[in-house]
Amino acid sequence: MRVSRVISIFVFLFAVQIGFGQKNDFKLLTGKVQEQSSSVEGVNIINNATQATAVSDPDGNFSIAVREGDVLVFSAVNLDPVKLRITPEHLANNSLVVKMTAKEVELKEVIVNENANITAENLGIIPYGQKKYTPAERKIYTATSTSVDKLLNKISGRTAMLKKEANVEKKEILFRKLEYLFEENYYTDRLKIPVDDIKGFQLFCVDDADFAVSLNTKNKTMSMFLITDLARKYLTILENEK
Repeated sequence: MRVSRVISIFVFLFAVQIGFGQKNDFKLLTGKVQEQSSSVEGVNIINNATQATAVSDPDGNFSIAVREGDVLVFSAVNLDPVKLRITPEHLANNSLVVKMTAKEVELKEVIVNENANITAENLGIIPYGQKKYTPAERKIYTATSTSVDKLLNKISGRTAMLKKEANVEKKEILFRKLEYLFEENYYTDRLKIPVDDIKGFQLFCVDDADFAVSLNTKNKTMSMFLITDLARKYLTILENEK
């Protein structure tokens, strides 16, 4: 009985000694967390073996109890996680620098004109089919928006001036369209318009109501048909001026 009691006490003391030895295996490891060359605050550090945790301070510094073979996991919302197994070298240096990298954020592909069909009309800002005014036409609309304005502007002649300005603006727009419609040799070779008279002929064309419609509707076939007759008329005018 006495022998078994002695054995039990010996086993107990041996277990205590092992436990005490295991506790003494732990070492407080200090380190710093960096992303590239910048210190990182708020990184969570956990020892997978003991579940002990730590958080890096504003300078990226941390300290945590570890033993050789423990695995530390470093994680943060905007950084890729890092796992590190503790080696004798880590314990010997007692100063660990952990490099982490920022997570790559995949951006949505940008498609130019993805919402090209969204207009003020589709959004209900303006009614469908509402007339779109040029700058000169908007001035006329503003000048004649009320009966009093109409009367005052009619007396002052401002409305007439603005209408004239709008007509000039419309002709300038038509003239620019016509400039890009035909090459110079089309006028000289096919229509027989002298080079020096091409600009004058183009102005003559945009004054024609039917030809103006063909330009506005981008009907090149109609424009080619009408411009042939206009060329004959213009050449007759040039001939009579000689």
